[in-house]
Amino acid sequence: MSMKAIVKSVISGDSFVLRGPAGPQGQPPKERVLHLADIVAPRLGTATREDEPWAFESRDFLRGLTVGKPITFTTAHSLPPNDDVPRDIGSAEINGVDLASELLKNGWAKLKELKREPTEDDLRKRDIEAEAKAAGKGIWNPHGPKAHEIHYMMPTDSQGFISEWKGKLIDALVEQVKDGSTLRVRLLMPDGEHQFVNIALAGVRSPRVSSNKGEPSEPWAEEARFFTESRLLQRYVRVQLLSLPTSTAIPFQAGANATAPPPATIFIGTVLHPAGNVAEHLVAAGLARVVDWHAGMLASSGGMERLRAAEKAAKEKRAYLYANAPAPSSKTNGAAANGSPRSFEGVVTRVWSGDQISVIEKDGSKERRLQLSSTRGPKLADPKQAYYAHEAREFLRKRLIGKHVKVYIDFVRPREGEYDEKECVTVRYGSQNSNIAEQLVEKGLASVVRHKRDDEDRSPDYDKLMAAEQAAAAEQRGIHSGKEQPAPKQPLNISESSNRATPFVNGFRRQGRIPAIVDYVAAGSRFKILLPKDNQVLTLVLAGIRAPRTARYPSEKGEPFGAEASDFATRRYMQRDVEIEIYDVDKSGGFIGALYLNKNENAAVTIAKEGLATVHSYSADSLPFAKQLYDAESEAKAAKRNIWRDYDEEAEKAAQVPEETDGSALATHYLDVIISDVRPRNGFTFSIQILNTEGIASLEKLMHDFSLHHKTISTPSAGFVPKSGDLVSAKFSDGAWYRARVRRASPLKKEAEVTFIDYGVSHHKHTTHG
Repeated sequence: MSMKAIVKSVISGDSFVLRGPAGPQGQPPKERVLHLADIVAPRLGTATREDEPWAFESRDFLRGLTVGKPITFTTAHSLPPNDDVPRDIGSAEINGVDLASELLKNGWAKLKELKREPTEDDLRKRDIEAEAKAAGKGIWNPHGPKAHEIHYMMPTDSQGFISEWKGKLIDALVEQVKDGSTLRVRLLMPDGEHQFVNIALAGVRSPRVSSNKGEPSEPWAEEARFFTESRLLQRYVRVQLLSLPTSTAIPFQAGANATAPPPATIFIGTVLHPAGNVAEHLVAAGLARVVDWHAGMLASSGGMERLRAAEKAAKEKRAYLYANAPAPSSKTNGAAANGSPRSFEGVVTRVWSGDQISVIEKDGSKERRLQLSSTRGPKLADPKQAYYAHEAREFLRKRLIGKHVKVYIDFVRPREGEYDEKECVTVRYGSQNSNIAEQLVEKGLASVVRHKRDDEDRSPDYDKLMAAEQAAAAEQRGIHSGKEQPAPKQPLNISESSNRATPFVNGFRRQGRIPAIVDYVAAGSRFKILLPKDNQVLTLVLAGIRAPRTARYPSEKGEPFGAEASDFATRRYMQRDVEIEIYDVDKSGGFIGALYLNKNENAAVTIAKEGLATVHSYSADSLPFAKQLYDAESEAKAAKRNIWRDYDEEAEKAAQVPEETDGSALATHYLDVIISDVRPRNGFTFSIQILNTEGIASLEKLMHDFSLHHKTISTPSAGFVPKSGDLVSAKFSDGAWYRARVRRASPLKKEAEVTFIDYGVSHHKHTTHG
């Protein structure tokens, strides 16, 4: 009685494995082995036995003729089963053609010596064999088979083999399907060699089939294997090798003296059939899951994107492995679950680390501290990572600080233990709408978080991040370099004390504007400044203004608008590249000077214009930008900004001008004066002396007595150190001594700036008397 079956695979030119139709849910059908009666074909070899001549070609003929196709067969008698698989000897036909006759006709099998009287069919087959032999077909070819060396074991130099063939398409024949995503293939190398390799399909993992008897396979493993077998077993494909089976090394864990890895037992690659990529079909059918860390190999070609689309479809259908999967989340820019917008625009105000920044919303209403999604920066506290932690933070600072960005909230990580709730985001900037996290990872300055399999809380660009990490690892950039960089040295604090700071003042004055970075904003007019070139930090106090004090401790109360002034300065100048000018140093070691943003913006003028500082006339008058300061303050007063919100200009004028006893105009009085000093710098100012007989006479007598007094004193008083505001006598350039008031003094330089109070002249003096 004839039966029907589908040819699963061909063992040799005279034997094949048959199977029935698949079960209703894709269950693998029962199998049986059929040996064609009365013929014999060359046997394929193994790792310990060579192929018989023409064995591969003979099997390939029958393979091409029958694999995956239905045949009709009859059994003559049965053989003992092998591993519970029935074995029979019989005959088979495909589309009405006898397979044994077809093999004989093409010279790929021989007739066995018959121990019975030949039948008419036997004689016909003998004639067919004789014709093939006479024509030199198949195994009867007088020139013999084409020599090809067969390597059954994996290449011993795994890395070298991958380096040579990575990304290249190699013709291959699938020899075995171990599970849905693991294949053993025969690579048909260009030089004629046959190289057997094990391939794990890139981007996917099917359930594992148990290799031990009595041990159950993973759920749906047999169905996944049958899915792949029925499509690829003994089919010609094209293989693209991509990687060794090691995921991207975790930075800082590979030792410098690590030994070479042993030969790989499997490669990762893609297997391409004319009908498509089986990995994508496996996932779409719900018989494989996507492997995240393979994204680096596939994202650039769009392979990972296609796998994600297939995964989404499988989840929607609740197929096999995804029967209980949560509904796929759509990372859109609609509304978040809590009703707040999923995206906003703003300006980056601070970089906390290689994966955290602060952004103030466009309308200035709220500043938010944000975590880059699926990204982990190096840890500053770890000495091995400190160098790269600093580099990552600096990379973000240079690209983002003060820049306009668009923020997409991917998910919110809830508060856990000591860790606060975090908004995890994708940050895009610039005309190219670049993802800063992707750039950071690509530079080797951050790693990608390995999420749990069904964890949907991840970056929507996760596959691109993995691809960027793969590229960084391949190029050995940053944290993937394997090099141990020394931790950055702590910058020298030259504002530790007045004695430490004072020797630097003259050098800073000579330099003029000095490139610097605002490291921290302590108050509206007080900054911690980093000089990267010299690895120094200093405290800068803005000259010419006084900002309200902020509370330094929770128990301390700050001055009105102190917090606002500090917040404004922080948002505008924190971590920005600036230039500073140094004029002097104060008694605590703080440097008094100016800070410039973008070359032209004077921080003191800007803060005064915002109404968050008052002009300090005593220090402002000598500054080159004094007029700008006064103009800025006047503008803030007129607009009643911040500290000037209750300012009443009329009331202030009334307080300064004595009230008239009657409503008549003031009488005009003319006085004779002498202009004693002219100061054209910072506007035009001058000093006068009123000429009247009594005043001039009194002054002349005083100066005469002054002169007599100083003739009796040969040296300054021992140990005298002038202080700001002291009344002193000082020698002018004409050699005479006059009354003066100390404006500012430097004990270390033994120098003071004084104003001659009788003449209005300012002058620097090196020797003074109390």
